[in-house]
Amino acid sequence: MAPLTPGSPFPEGVSFTYVHPTEFQNKKVVLVAVPGAFTPTCQEQHITSYLANLDQLKAKGVDAVIFIAYNDAFVMSAWGKANGVKDESILFMSDANAEFSRSIGWTNGERTGRYAIVVDHGKVVYAEADTTRGSIAHSGAEGVLAKL
Repeated sequence: MAPLTPGSPFPEGVSFTYVHPTEFQNKKVVLVAVPGAFTPTCQEQHITSYLANLDQLKAKGVDAVIFIAYNDAFVMSAWGKANGVKDESILFMSDANAEFSRSIGWTNGERTGRYAIVVDHGKVVYAEADTTRGSIAHSGAEGVLAKL
Protein backbone atom coordinates (compact mmCIF):
# COMPACT_ATOMS: atom_id res chain seq x y z
CA MET A 1 0.00 0.00 0.00
CA ALA A 2 1.20 3.51 -0.79
CA PRO A 3 2.13 5.86 2.06
CA LEU A 4 -0.52 8.28 3.25
CA THR A 5 -0.27 11.80 1.78
CA PRO A 6 -2.06 15.11 2.36
CA GLY A 7 -5.34 15.16 0.44
CA SER A 8 -5.95 11.43 0.95
CA PRO A 9 -9.13 10.30 2.64
CA PHE A 10 -8.48 8.77 6.03
CA PRO A 11 -8.27 4.95 5.58
CA GLU A 12 -11.33 2.86 6.31
CA GLY A 13 -11.55 -0.77 7.32
CA VAL A 14 -8.97 -0.57 10.09
CA SER A 15 -10.55 -0.39 13.53
CA PHE A 16 -8.94 1.39 16.43
CA THR A 17 -9.54 0.24 19.97
CA TYR A 18 -12.27 2.57 21.29
CA VAL A 19 -11.99 5.06 18.42
CA HIS A 20 -13.42 4.33 15.00
CA PRO A 21 -12.16 6.44 12.08
CA THR A 22 -15.58 8.12 11.84
CA GLU A 23 -14.64 9.88 15.09
CA PHE A 24 -12.37 12.07 12.95
CA GLN A 25 -15.13 13.36 10.67
CA ASN A 26 -16.08 16.43 12.72
CA LYS A 27 -12.80 17.11 14.50
CA LYS A 28 -9.23 18.16 13.95
CA VAL A 29 -7.10 15.35 15.34
CA VAL A 30 -3.34 14.84 15.54
CA LEU A 31 -2.52 11.13 15.38
CA VAL A 32 1.00 10.52 16.67
CA ALA A 33 2.64 7.13 16.22
CA VAL A 34 5.66 6.06 18.21
CA PRO A 35 7.62 2.78 18.06
CA GLY A 36 7.00 2.05 21.74
CA ALA A 37 5.74 3.56 24.95
CA PHE A 38 8.48 4.25 27.51
CA THR A 39 11.27 3.91 24.92
CA PRO A 40 13.95 6.63 25.23
CA THR A 41 13.03 8.93 22.32
CA CYS A 42 9.30 8.39 22.77
CA GLN A 43 9.43 9.11 26.49
CA GLU A 44 12.08 11.81 26.68
CA GLN A 45 11.27 13.79 23.54
CA HIS A 46 8.10 12.79 21.75
CA ILE A 47 5.43 12.81 24.45
CA THR A 48 7.03 15.75 26.24
CA SER A 49 6.86 17.85 23.05
CA TYR A 50 3.09 17.36 22.92
CA LEU A 51 2.54 17.94 26.63
CA ALA A 52 4.55 21.18 26.44
CA ASN A 53 2.71 22.40 23.34
CA LEU A 54 -0.85 21.24 24.02
CA ASP A 55 -2.19 24.78 24.51
CA GLN A 56 -0.65 25.91 21.21
CA LEU A 57 -2.17 22.90 19.42
CA LYS A 58 -5.59 23.68 20.88
CA ALA A 59 -5.20 27.33 19.83
CA LYS A 60 -4.72 26.05 16.25
CA GLY A 61 -8.02 24.17 16.48
CA VAL A 62 -6.79 20.71 17.46
CA ASP A 63 -9.54 18.82 19.30
CA ALA A 64 -7.53 15.73 20.23
CA VAL A 65 -4.04 14.26 20.21
CA ILE A 66 -4.01 10.49 19.92
CA PHE A 67 -0.83 8.54 20.62
CA ILE A 68 -0.60 5.08 19.11
CA ALA A 69 2.09 2.43 19.40
CA TYR A 70 2.61 -1.26 18.88
CA ASN A 71 2.12 -1.77 22.63
CA ASP A 72 -1.14 -3.16 23.98
CA ALA A 73 -3.86 -0.88 25.37
CA PHE A 74 -2.80 -1.54 28.98
CA VAL A 75 0.77 -0.36 28.35
CA MET A 76 -0.50 2.69 26.46
CA SER A 77 -2.81 3.57 29.35
CA ALA A 78 0.05 3.16 31.82
CA TRP A 79 2.22 5.43 29.67
CA GLY A 80 -0.36 8.19 29.86
CA LYS A 81 -0.72 7.77 33.63
CA ALA A 82 3.06 7.68 34.16
CA ASN A 83 3.28 11.04 32.39
CA GLY A 84 0.51 12.54 34.51
CA VAL A 85 -1.83 13.04 31.56
CA LYS A 86 -5.28 14.03 32.81
CA ASP A 87 -6.44 16.14 29.86
CA GLU A 88 -9.18 14.21 28.06
CA SER A 89 -8.06 15.60 24.71
CA ILE A 90 -4.96 13.36 24.86
CA LEU A 91 -5.68 9.69 24.22
CA PHE A 92 -3.40 6.66 24.27
CA MET A 93 -4.29 3.75 22.01
CA SER A 94 -2.86 0.52 20.74
CA ASP A 95 -2.02 -0.12 17.10
CA ALA A 96 -2.07 -3.85 17.76
CA ASN A 97 0.42 -5.70 15.57
CA ALA A 98 1.05 -2.36 13.80
CA GLU A 99 -1.99 -3.13 11.67
CA PHE A 100 -2.88 0.51 10.97
CA SER A 101 0.75 1.56 10.48
CA ARG A 102 1.28 -1.31 8.06
CA SER A 103 -1.88 -0.31 6.14
CA ILE A 104 -0.40 3.15 5.42
CA GLY A 105 3.16 1.93 4.81
CA TRP A 106 4.82 3.37 7.92
CA THR A 107 6.29 0.71 10.15
CA ASN A 108 9.59 0.28 11.94
CA GLY A 109 10.17 -3.42 11.41
CA GLU A 110 7.30 -5.12 13.23
CA ARG A 111 6.51 -1.98 15.26
CA THR A 112 4.69 1.21 14.46
CA GLY A 113 6.82 3.81 12.75
CA ARG A 114 7.39 7.31 14.10
CA TYR A 115 4.98 9.65 12.32
CA ALA A 116 2.27 12.26 12.72
CA ILE A 117 -0.96 12.65 10.79
CA VAL A 118 -3.33 15.60 11.10
CA VAL A 119 -6.89 14.72 10.18
CA ASP A 120 -9.14 17.75 9.77
CA HIS A 121 -12.82 16.82 9.50
CA GLY A 122 -12.06 13.45 7.93
CA LYS A 123 -9.33 14.60 5.53
CA VAL A 124 -5.61 14.17 5.97
CA VAL A 125 -3.99 17.63 5.88
CA TYR A 126 -0.55 16.60 7.14
CA ALA A 127 1.22 13.25 7.07
CA GLU A 128 4.94 12.95 7.69
CA ALA A 129 7.18 10.21 9.02
CA ASP A 130 10.53 10.49 10.75
CA THR A 131 12.85 7.89 9.29
CA THR A 132 16.06 8.98 11.01
CA ARG A 133 16.53 7.10 14.27
CA GLY A 134 15.74 9.33 17.25
CA SER A 135 14.38 12.21 15.15
CA ILE A 136 11.01 13.81 15.89
CA ALA A 137 11.46 16.66 13.40
CA HIS A 138 8.26 15.82 11.49
CA SER A 139 6.26 13.92 14.09
CA GLY A 140 6.97 16.01 17.19
CA ALA A 141 4.61 18.78 18.26
CA GLU A 142 6.90 21.54 16.96
CA GLY A 143 6.99 20.01 13.48
CA VAL A 144 3.22 19.58 13.44
CA LEU A 145 2.58 23.10 14.75
CA ALA A 146 4.71 24.54 11.95
CA LYS A 147 2.33 22.96 9.42
CA LEU A 148 -0.98 23.90 11.05
